[in-house]
Amino acid sequence: MKKMVFTCLLVILFTCGCMGPEIKLFTDASDPLREFTVSGKGREKVLVISVDGMISDKQEKGMIRVRPSMVQEIVAQLNKAEQDDRIKAVILKINTPGGTVTASDILYNEILGLKSRTGKKIIAVFMDMAASGGYYIALPADRIIAHPTTLTGSIGVIFIRPDLTGLMKKIGVTVDVSESGKNKSMGLPFVECTKEEKEILQDLIDKMGQRFIDKVEKHRKLSKKELNEIALARIYLAEEALDKKLVDRIGYLGETVAEAFRIAALPRDTRVVVYRRTAFSNDNLYNPLTSSYHGDKISLIGSGFQELLDVNQAGFYYVWPSAWGYK
Repeated sequence: MKKMVFTCLLVILFTCGCMGPEIKLFTDASDPLREFTVSGKGREKVLVISVDGMISDKQEKGMIRVRPSMVQEIVAQLNKAEQDDRIKAVILKINTPGGTVTASDILYNEILGLKSRTGKKIIAVFMDMAASGGYYIALPADRIIAHPTTLTGSIGVIFIRPDLTGLMKKIGVTVDVSESGKNKSMGLPFVECTKEEKEILQDLIDKMGQRFIDKVEKHRKLSKKELNEIALARIYLAEEALDKKLVDRIGYLGETVAEAFRIAALPRDTRVVVYRRTAFSNDNLYNPLTSSYHGDKISLIGSGFQELLDVNQAGFYYVWPSAWGYK
């Protein structure tokens, strides 16, 4: 028993870099991205990038290591792709309910920049879900393809502000707030929103929502009537999204690869590649991971509750709120 405890302590100390040379038990963001071929043997290549989970620029802290943010990981792959002239098209395999406004906008801009600077074709394919920010980042794509069972839409912005004022009244707790201006404490969960503050917040929400609608109008060429309808921010199944002109066709991942070959005028032996930090046995296009270490948290109260605490922070989101905690 003592020997087992001692061994465990050594492993923890070595992994954390507290003693001796650094020994890495898991791959992480410090390992370089490497290219792996999933199919094909030709010279030209099509790259598949997975966008999986909440869109955020926040790193996830695990027990041993830190997992890079989605923005950090996706941008690293886009930058690597930009340096490879043999990559003629990039497929974005999107499976997300959305995320923060800024993180979604960063990825949109990076994807648009890659396309404009290199001329590489961009194809977006939606899996389980590509809602709100997930749809936002797909807008620069030359083609948007939805899986037959995809949920998409929710085109709009939501502001989340936990309200603890009712609870505080029940337990008899108050928070004393001193501020330099009357709106400085706006949004605090301990202070009730005034009518003026609600109007200010709504103005911000409306402007961010309009920014989203403007980009849909730019990329999807919808009429004013069609834009007004999707501005209601409802969610759609794939067939409805096709009818609303939010996607170009319905198909599976294999059909998406064929579409990439077609619009980029590539031969049938074109290689389909992915970037990983870890080699996976029996790897295929449905694997969204880049490394073997995921930075999972260990919690005695359960990961679902922890995710709720992590996500429900005050802020502006391009997200379908019913899917919080979705992975």
